[in-house]
Amino acid sequence: MQLSVLDLVPVRSDQTTGDALAAARRLAQVADEAGYTRYWVAEHHNMPAVAATNPPVVIAMLAAATSRIRVGSGGVMLPNHAPLVVAEQFALLEAAFPGRIDLGIGRAPGSDPVTSWALRHGAGGVEEDAVSRFPSYVDNVIAMMSPGGVGLQVQGRSHPLSATPVATSVAPVWLLGSSDYSARLAAEKGLPYVFAHHFSGHGTAEALDLYRSQFRPSEQLDRPRTFLTVNAVVADTTEEAQRLVLPNLHAMVALRTGGQLAPQRTVEQAEADPLPDAHRALAESMLTRWVVGTPADAAKQVRELADTFDVDEVMVHPVAGALTGTDPTSAPTREATLRLLAEAV
Repeated sequence: MQLSVLDLVPVRSDQTTGDALAAARRLAQVADEAGYTRYWVAEHHNMPAVAATNPPVVIAMLAAATSRIRVGSGGVMLPNHAPLVVAEQFALLEAAFPGRIDLGIGRAPGSDPVTSWALRHGAGGVEEDAVSRFPSYVDNVIAMMSPGGVGLQVQGRSHPLSATPVATSVAPVWLLGSSDYSARLAAEKGLPYVFAHHFSGHGTAEALDLYRSQFRPSEQLDRPRTFLTVNAVVADTTEEAQRLVLPNLHAMVALRTGGQLAPQRTVEQAEADPLPDAHRALAESMLTRWVVGTPADAAKQVRELADTFDVDEVMVHPVAGALTGTDPTSAPTREATLRLLAEAV
């Protein structure tokens, strides 16, 4: 079984954006050394607790700081961007780090409605119907990244359009989703597919079954290829793991209940401000879908996930909170989660 990493580049209450990026760089190096397969960063905007606003920029930083691990997006929210821009960015990344770049694509906004409008339309951005044109956008990105590029028809003439002048390899494209839409589209286009189990937790089996049953072989892929993501906290004892999960758990409850989004609190801050009774059931329900425990317990849970959903790769989202006094440029508990889990698996 292969292990990979998903990172939202969280920003704690004791960190600047630069600190959070430095911590992400160190975390990626730990994943590289521990043998993880890939390291993906997500796209979120206008969120006080998330620094990963621009995956290509972060990917370049992380790929330069590592030597072996694949680095990619989990994912680029394509309706926010012109397809040519995305194709150019990832063609350049693939040229700089051949064989180590993944382009994961999603269609969610990754933000609030106002910021979404600013991304898509506020400065003469992408088309008004970008979401409905998502399938053709995916085709355009793949075609423009290919060594031959595409021919653009303008006023009756064909104009060559390529994302980069002399491509020798192409970053594989993955479709991401938390519903059956992307599962259907990935199957139709013969692309690999990832289910956001860490975020949704519901409908995982149905989406993966749909993808596999409707898959059509393509030039990119001859058979279904998929994995899932899961939130994880691993520590030497169960009690410590349950303590370290509190900051992220509180943040996710706030996100689901319309609470205030803020920089992620330390463990001690979360302990001092427990969840209200009305939200405890939601928190407990979330935790049933997370991997939280000792290395042995966590490894067992990850293997069970892989067996249950018939995948040979699991992407871990390390969500362990930091203790007060932690070096702002590091995330020791997140690093420990990756090290301990890799050793146990």
